[in-house]
Amino acid sequence: MNDDPAPGAAGSGKTGAAAARGIGALRHRRDLQSLLYLLAQPLLALWQWRHGFSLPLYGLMLYLAIAVSVIHHNHAHLPMWRGRWRNRATDLLITVLQGHPTFVFHPAHNRNHHRHRHGPGDVARTWRFGDHNHALGWLLHPLQAIAVIYPFLFAWLRGVRRRAPGAYRWYLLQYAAWLGSWAVLLAIHPGKALALVIGPQLLGLHWLLSANYLQHAHADDAARFGYARNFEGWLNPLLFNIGLHTAHHEHGRAHWSELPRLHHRYRPLIDPRLLEASFIGYAWRVFVLGPFLPQYRSRSLRPADTRAAMDRPATTSKDC
Repeated sequence: MNDDPAPGAAGSGKTGAAAARGIGALRHRRDLQSLLYLLAQPLLALWQWRHGFSLPLYGLMLYLAIAVSVIHHNHAHLPMWRGRWRNRATDLLITVLQGHPTFVFHPAHNRNHHRHRHGPGDVARTWRFGDHNHALGWLLHPLQAIAVIYPFLFAWLRGVRRRAPGAYRWYLLQYAAWLGSWAVLLAIHPGKALALVIGPQLLGLHWLLSANYLQHAHADDAARFGYARNFEGWLNPLLFNIGLHTAHHEHGRAHWSELPRLHHRYRPLIDPRLLEASFIGYAWRVFVLGPFLPQYRSRSLRPADTRAAMDRPATTSKDC
């Protein structure tokens, strides 16, 4: 999308200024942080595998597991490298570190969620499972999303197999890399594999899917700039500006480092109820205090007539 609220906002993420910030084949120098995280995560796991469990290092690993999921998301929108083979190698690396193939972002996220912007055609829209916003909904949303995304994904893959067998083989290779890495590690030491690799990966995958709930539950998908919740504050420097969600939706190909500037342009157009100063403050208010104190509960911004019709048809694989 490229609907700009003000002149000069970057729509594609390919502006001359952004291009000048690259280093060699790396598209943007800020992705040195991404590469550092991708290197640190397996090194921390390897150190503990060989030398024993360390609570501080394990805590850092869990943080990095969440960060890898954000890097996965960012790389799917704007590949880190100029040049196909570097991006493919990064796809395989993220597949192994994330514990899931990277290609799934293309049909399920880029061409579904971003196309339909949490509206009726979005397969995993939060209100498909009830127009609520509470801790249980956040915890369960990844399981509910998987239940609808994977049938959709398999149908899409059948189409890819007919239309583009080369791409289909590439996707199968990603599955082989993921499942093969699990098989090897489980064969070497099941306990360490579960604790140091698979467990953190599952946490990262939960964050990857549950972020959709955090960003969209109780937002109004029919409102021009009211479809997403934005989190400001410390979350963004720690996790690649993941909280600035409206700017990201409006400029899906913009590099993550450009989002604070774009968010500043969109901020006056966003419903103040969808602007959160703190992620921790929001979670404490809505998920912890809300069940006991009504004044802290989230209220749906979707019109009552749309809330009464939550079973509209979802997107089919042919649409994506």
